[in-house]
Amino acid sequence: MRTKSVKKNTINVITLGCSKNTYDSEVLMGQLKASGKDVVHEQEGNIVVINTCGFIDNAKAESVNTILEYADKKERGIVDKVFVTGCLSERYRPDLEKEIPNVDQYFGTTELPLLLKALGADYKHELLGERLTTTPKNYAYLKIAEGCDRPCSFCAIPLMRGKHVSQPIEKLIKEAEGLAKNGVKELILIAQDLTYYGLDIYKKRNLAELLEALVKVDGIEWIRLHYAFPTGFPMDVLELMQREPKICNYIDIPLQHISDRILKAMKRGTTYEKTTRLLKDFRAAVPGMAIRTTLIVGFPGETQEDFDILKNWVQEMQFDRLGCFTYSHEENTTAFDLIDDVPEEVKQARVTEIMELQSQISWDLNQTKIGKTFKCVIDRKEGQYFVGRTEFDSPDVDNEVLIDATKFYLKTGDFASITIIDATEFDLYGEPLTNSN
Repeated sequence: MRTKSVKKNTINVITLGCSKNTYDSEVLMGQLKASGKDVVHEQEGNIVVINTCGFIDNAKAESVNTILEYADKKERGIVDKVFVTGCLSERYRPDLEKEIPNVDQYFGTTELPLLLKALGADYKHELLGERLTTTPKNYAYLKIAEGCDRPCSFCAIPLMRGKHVSQPIEKLIKEAEGLAKNGVKELILIAQDLTYYGLDIYKKRNLAELLEALVKVDGIEWIRLHYAFPTGFPMDVLELMQREPKICNYIDIPLQHISDRILKAMKRGTTYEKTTRLLKDFRAAVPGMAIRTTLIVGFPGETQEDFDILKNWVQEMQFDRLGCFTYSHEENTTAFDLIDDVPEEVKQARVTEIMELQSQISWDLNQTKIGKTFKCVIDRKEGQYFVGRTEFDSPDVDNEVLIDATKFYLKTGDFASITIIDATEFDLYGEPLTNSN
C-alpha cells in the first residue's frame, strides 16, 4: 500500500564523499533552480538524487547503503523517484543497475545534461559557475580542474573522473566574483591535483597566475589550497603565499607514504629525500605555514620496516594536520595486481599508531598557541560556543576555535581577533580581543 509522498515536486539532492562532490551537487542545484525547480539539499523531497562516492571501501559502502535506503523508500511509496549520479555510478553502473534495479536511472560524472533532462530541466550553458552553495555563507569551494593524469597505482579516481581538465582563469574569476557578491569571504581551491593546473590549456603550471587574479576579487579575504601533488610543485606559489595576505599560509598535500620502496610501488614519482627536501623548502619559504597531509598504511608489501620509516618520519616532520587511512584494494588499478597481503588488523593497528603519534604532535603544537592572538572566521554557533577557524585550519578536517557564547557575542560569517586561552590536541579555546558582554 502506497503512503503519501513528502513535499511534492521537490528534488532532494544528497551528497556523499569529498568536497569535489559537494561542488558538483551545488552546480546541479543551481541548474535545477534556474529551470524553476524546487530543490533542497539533504532535506525532504519526493524526488531524490544521490551523488555518490566510489573512492575506497568505506565510501563505496556508504553510497550503496544510501541507494538501498532510498530504493526501499521508493518501494514503500515514501518517495516517487530515485536517481543516482557521481563516482560510484560512473564506475559500477552495470553492477548497480543489476543489483538495485528499483533506481529510476544511473548517471556518470560527466552526464549532468542528461541528469537534468531526466529531472525535467534544461542545461543552461550561460550559468557560468553559478550554483546553490551548501556550505556556511562565508566559505565556498572553487573547483579549478577536474580529473587527474597521475599514474598512482592505488587510485581509481582517473577511472571515475577522467583526464585532467583545467578551468580557464577568466571563468574562475567570474565564478569567484559571483560567490563574493553572495557573501563568500573564503575560497577553498580544490582539484584532484592543484599543481597540474594550467598544463593542459596554458602549457605551463599556472596556479600562481590564477592566484594573482583571485586575490584581486573584492570581498574575498582568504584563499586556501587543497590537494597539491608533491611532484612538480610550482614553487612560485610559495613566494606568492608569503607575500600576499589573502592566501592562507596553509597547504593540503597528500603524501601517502615515505618509504622509497612503497613510494615506487605506489608510482608516486618521488623519494624520501625529495619529499623531505620539498617540505623543508615550504617551511623556509613560508615560515609558520600549516602543512596538512594524508597517509596510507597497509599498501601491498608494506613491511614493519617500511612502517617504522613512515612513523619516524612523521615524528620528524611534525605535520600541523594529518589523516591516515588503511589501503583499499581497488579493482582496475595497477596495485590490484599485487597481493593485498597486510592483514586488516595490522592495517588498523598501524593507523592507530600513526594517529596516536599525531595526536601528541597536535597537542604540543597547540600548546604553543596559548596566549597568541589570531584572525579567525566565525563559521557557526553550536551549543554554548561560537565556532571559528584560523587561517591554518580548513573546515571539517582541522582545528576549531571555540568561544564561549554565554560570555561573548560574535557574528557568524565575520572575522574576529581571538586570543587563545586553552588548547587540546584538536581544539583551541579563545576569547575576542575586545568585545565582551
